[in-house]
Amino acid sequence: MVDVLDNKRVATRFRILVQIAERQPAVSQGEIAEEVGVTSQAVSEYIRELVDDGLVEKEGRSRYRVTNEGVDWLFRTADDVRRFADHVTGDILGAMSEAAYIATDDIEEGDTVTLSVKNGLLHASPSSEGPATGVATTDAEAGTDVGVTSFEGVMDLEPGSVTVLQIPAVRTGGSRAADAAAVDEHCADADLVVAAGVEAVVACRQADFEPAVSFATGNVAAEGAERGLEVTAVVTTNEVGRVTDTLRDADVSYEVLEG
Repeated sequence: MVDVLDNKRVATRFRILVQIAERQPAVSQGEIAEEVGVTSQAVSEYIRELVDDGLVEKEGRSRYRVTNEGVDWLFRTADDVRRFADHVTGDILGAMSEAAYIATDDIEEGDTVTLSVKNGLLHASPSSEGPATGVATTDAEAGTDVGVTSFEGVMDLEPGSVTVLQIPAVRTGGSRAADAAAVDEHCADADLVVAAGVEAVVACRQADFEPAVSFATGNVAAEGAERGLEVTAVVTTNEVGRVTDTLRDADVSYEVLEG
């Protein structure tokens, strides 16, 4: 166990040092006592120890500052806490959590299942082979949802990318000025088609493609690519920046083409 979690005195010492760092140089022992949940006398004794240990220096009456050694100790202790928290959330709670998958075949509760992503959706197959596995928490027939927990491994998933196809705004011709062949080609090749802007929606429909969404386009395109889909985003010129900003923030691979 991490010292700061296993030892109450170390934990209190850590919290008081954090409070000093946050409030320095003017430090109210009463405010720290209220925040930490100890008496003002106890805070005074802790501060005296911190000064003696070289973690805090006194600059005057009720004026303290954390030393470089104190900062280093805070960093080390905070790193220990963070690693422990990562262990709890990732290794322990992650294995205990439950998620829904689509059963590819009939599955019984307790079966070991192999996990995969198909067409952007999570799937579970009754098998212990594969890079990622889990344990079924419910019975399920093929094609229905099944609960899965006790995850191990990492799903083998190749990220997709987004093709942003620009469509002229209505004032410069709109969908009538769009390259119908380009729209048809890129929509036909995509796993997912989304649109942003009226002109873009009309251009898709003229090519006999109904976009999956026509709002929150950047977010949907980014999530689709993260799930391994090849996405075509048909976007009116004045919406392109908004969509590409979202894709860039999500660190998704994309290219912008004229449509």
